[in-house]
Amino acid sequence: MRPRYAIVLAAAIVYAVGRYVPFGDYALYPLTLFTTWVHEMGHGMTALALGGRFDSLEIFGNAAGLAQAYAAPGWRDALVALGGLLAPPIVGAAILAFVHGPKRARVVLVVLAAALALSLVLYVRSTAGVIAMPIVAAGLLYAAWWAPSHRVIVAQVLGVVLALDTLTRMVGYVFEDSVEVDGKKQWSDIHNVASQLGGHYVVWGMAVTAVAVGLLALGLWWAWRRPEPGAATIRASVRRELAS
Repeated sequence: MRPRYAIVLAAAIVYAVGRYVPFGDYALYPLTLFTTWVHEMGHGMTALALGGRFDSLEIFGNAAGLAQAYAAPGWRDALVALGGLLAPPIVGAAILAFVHGPKRARVVLVVLAAALALSLVLYVRSTAGVIAMPIVAAGLLYAAWWAPSHRVIVAQVLGVVLALDTLTRMVGYVFEDSVEVDGKKQWSDIHNVASQLGGHYVVWGMAVTAVAVGLLALGLWWAWRRPEPGAATIRASVRRELAS
């Protein structure tokens, strides 16, 4: 299956399940929490990459999340905040662009399942996260090893879900100065970026939105330009036949 067809089919599945399947929203709920996990892991991994700390990760039932991740004040803490905002579009675009066949889909699914399992041991400290993330990890492993005919679609469903989350939740979130997490009001990620680097949070929100949409567009463009598996070989054979 060509990458573009897999992406279109994955998008159709997500849309149909959410809109027409009874209790479809509940079926997609673990994937919604997965997007929160990607966001919060983005904070944590960025903090660790900058020599900071990643203490814990909480995912709540309403799909909000909180990562206790810190680096040095200034541009490093700003990058930690940006790491969470840009993690879903980066991971989503990478899946859209990278998954061109069953082998690559297996790699993506296994890596994500392993990351989920490791984060459960090291960082996840909330009931919703402890319940939902093993379900997602088990589903990814099943698709990777026992559903070879469906693993490309499953991987692209993740890419589509992350892209939709970016274009809906994240785009709204980056224009909010404060948020409520677990019943407590606190500064938003984009406020933290502006407070560390200067400027108005709305301007930074526009910049983050432009980068996120650009990343997704790049991932889709790369997937769309990929030839059908074996197409290059077929074209070469036709050229040889015509030349002989």
